[in-house]
Amino acid sequence: MIRKILALTTKAASLLPMNTDWPLISLGDLLRLERRPVKVEPEKLYQEIGIYCFGRGIFHKLPRTGFEVGNKDLFLMKEGDFILQVTFAWEGAIAIVSAAEDGMYGSTRYPTFRVDEKRCEPNFLLHYFKTKAGLQQLVKICPGSAGRNRVLSIKRLPEVYVPLPPLAEQRRIVARIEELSAQIHEARALRRQAVEESKAFQRKQADALLSCESTPRVLLHDLLSEPLMNGLSVPASRLGSGVCFAKVGVVNSGIFNVEETKLVDIQLDSESPYWLRNGDIVVSRGNSPEFVGRAAVYEGKPEKCAMPDLLIRVRLDSKKADVRFVSAFFHTTEARTYMAEQISGTSSTMPKISQPKLERLPVPLPLLPEQRRIVAELDALQAQVDALKRLQAETAAELDALLPAILDRAFRGELVSTSGSEGQRPDFIIAQPNGLGIKNKKTMQAEGLRHGPITRAFSPHESSSTDNPALRTGLL
Repeated sequence: MIRKILALTTKAASLLPMNTDWPLISLGDLLRLERRPVKVEPEKLYQEIGIYCFGRGIFHKLPRTGFEVGNKDLFLMKEGDFILQVTFAWEGAIAIVSAAEDGMYGSTRYPTFRVDEKRCEPNFLLHYFKTKAGLQQLVKICPGSAGRNRVLSIKRLPEVYVPLPPLAEQRRIVARIEELSAQIHEARALRRQAVEESKAFQRKQADALLSCESTPRVLLHDLLSEPLMNGLSVPASRLGSGVCFAKVGVVNSGIFNVEETKLVDIQLDSESPYWLRNGDIVVSRGNSPEFVGRAAVYEGKPEKCAMPDLLIRVRLDSKKADVRFVSAFFHTTEARTYMAEQISGTSSTMPKISQPKLERLPVPLPLLPEQRRIVAELDALQAQVDALKRLQAETAAELDALLPAILDRAFRGELVSTSGSEGQRPDFIIAQPNGLGIKNKKTMQAEGLRHGPITRAFSPHESSSTDNPALRTGLL
């Protein structure tokens, strides 16, 4: 866990930074309010900005005419403006206007300030308000009721105190924070890339195993033990309790997703044909185009589950085909191409595939033992991908904790290079799935799945035990 900022000593600065060598300067001495009201003209276009909470920066709204803006007051933004969004400053809605936003507009909720750059580096101030200590000071001058209804009091800005080292030190700290932030971003990108490449490799392997050109094709119709059947149409007004029904999205991933179910207030006889049986394949007959024709095998969970009208039930002759083999084939490039050619309707009317067209799907059909061997190989591949996903989830938390840890150390005055000269990059180890044939990128390891978070070896003079994620990951 990241160390907590220790608490304070004075009324004026309710949170004292860990580095007591830096003087505390009132925010009122560092910021000057500079607002630029504009006259809104009906025919002119105005592009406004918004600010994300939690220090995530500025976003651009769609341009609107002055007529659409109406009576709302707008103010001109200029590069370098420091903005404390009045309703969510307490939640980190703070930003600096970049060249990309120069000439855009903000409402009265986006007061613009100019930073006294002879005393303070604007990005140093911005990073300070991303720390727990800085943010808690803003909370104190954002009075309001419980919940998120809190409004910044501009008049109380002088009550906020900022730890301010010399300007040269501020710039060094900002440069180091931004360098490390860029490396965190790179690590996230490479890890996402590893997952996407593993998915692409998984699809390629599935195509090779399930769609072998030399394997004879059999129409789906000839593999059925019972005719295809659509599910039951259920009025939306009857949702809430009663019978468990699958939703159409239950098949999207290729595995029957038990969370994609709903309760419907109807009576369904125990012998109703709408109940799913263990081993039934369910296929989406209507959805957005990329999901029409996707399939999954119902394996008895939830224990009693009925199917809705937008799913088609497929029951196979177990002597001819393995249900998991056929269900997996529905997700191959060959099957997806067939579905795309056969669906009818538009996005506005929900594209669908009919039972007759689904019955004519050509399915590659090796002998049963070979079908089962292929399914086992796909299971092993899926296990490797699942292991990578678990690793990604674990390390995502580590990466999310890195920037707060870096900022914590920066405002302690402890942000230094890990080794050698200033700015030398630490080594990232990016996980990739063992045996999935993924090419290395930059600092990714040559082979194998690395189990655990990003790590580095500690030098002899360092302790290997710490609660600081930035130390564990070798960024600091």
